[in-house]
Amino acid sequence: MDLTSDHPYWRLKNGILANYPPLDRDRRCDIVILGAGITGALISEALTADGHEVIVLDGREVGTGSTSASTALLQYEIDTHLTDLTAIHGEKHARMAYRACYESIDLLEERISGLGLEACHFTRKDSVYLASRKRDVPVLREEAAARINAGIEVHEWSASDVMEHLGISYPSALHSPQAAEVDAYRLAHGMFCRTLQRGGLIFDRTKVTGMEVDGSGVVLCTERGFKVRAKRLVVAMGYETEQLFDTAKLVNLRSSFAIASEPLDEVPNWWRRCLLWETARPYFYLRGDSDGRAIIGGEDVAFRNPPARDRLIHRKCRRLEQRFHELFPQANMETAYSWAGTFGETEDGLAYIGTYRKHPLCYFALGFGGNGISYSIIAAEIIRAALKGTPHPYAEVFRFER
Repeated sequence: MDLTSDHPYWRLKNGILANYPPLDRDRRCDIVILGAGITGALISEALTADGHEVIVLDGREVGTGSTSASTALLQYEIDTHLTDLTAIHGEKHARMAYRACYESIDLLEERISGLGLEACHFTRKDSVYLASRKRDVPVLREEAAARINAGIEVHEWSASDVMEHLGISYPSALHSPQAAEVDAYRLAHGMFCRTLQRGGLIFDRTKVTGMEVDGSGVVLCTERGFKVRAKRLVVAMGYETEQLFDTAKLVNLRSSFAIASEPLDEVPNWWRRCLLWETARPYFYLRGDSDGRAIIGGEDVAFRNPPARDRLIHRKCRRLEQRFHELFPQANMETAYSWAGTFGETEDGLAYIGTYRKHPLCYFALGFGGNGISYSIIAAEIIRAALKGTPHPYAEVFRFER
């Protein structure tokens, strides 16, 4: 499946950062990771740090699937409100899900700093969640109380607070100081660089066509006839998992659209160049970039096929431009890049991480939804703990059987 349109922003901006060969002979390892996007990168770094012998495979070039199209807003806030998640899974699990995402931002910052990956432009940001309509005000008030009771810092903004900070008329908002933005494409390559330095192997342009299981582990069979034998398999294929593995239907696919502006000298009232999003569904969202651009996304629709998605780019991106100008009419914003991508939504907004009953030798790291990178960080920690034989405290929240 083509997960992105022809010109995803991050690959155009960064170009070719590294070269990885296709698999050219049979191989053996402790852990084989299927998927060389940001999820596979974070997991490979974590597992090689623990001393595992790791091989990573991908049918595409590294980082050119969903990672290259991600707008890479790092937020603890899940698309499903904490109050709604509590109604679905109970207070304990809902709070744990939010705490896991909250802590993931700190964990990623520590990892980036410790590995010297400043080139990925991880930057701490404030996040502002706007109430799109007056009827959303009590919803946000209840949500703020639930988060505070869960030990999460959040601040309620009145209409006057929103006007004071952003110069726009919205009935209320929630301000969260725990958020960040990153270049996910550079981050993935940086993590893979550390994987290689520790003796791991990465092969792209290597399509896996089947899996065999025997007494000693798993064997992945590739299109060119070569095989990789491993004790365990980590599946980090995202939305394409169902094409290769016998799993229940996990997600509903959506198409999302995004633009990146020309560098902006100044945007009056864009407070701290914060992350902005809203209660309306589908929601509009906004972040900055290290070179002064605005990155704007949203206008999601149900996915049909890549050509149908790509035909909508022009119209959808004009709408994103209009939304930006509605928020910041004094800004001289001009679109430099536009693109589209495919993503999946689960019923409860949570990732699927861990083993699945039909594939006991496989760990799945499926970070569906708007928190994909946060979920990938969590998945790396849950899987590395499982391989040590130590249950992770958040594993039960994201298990398949929840």
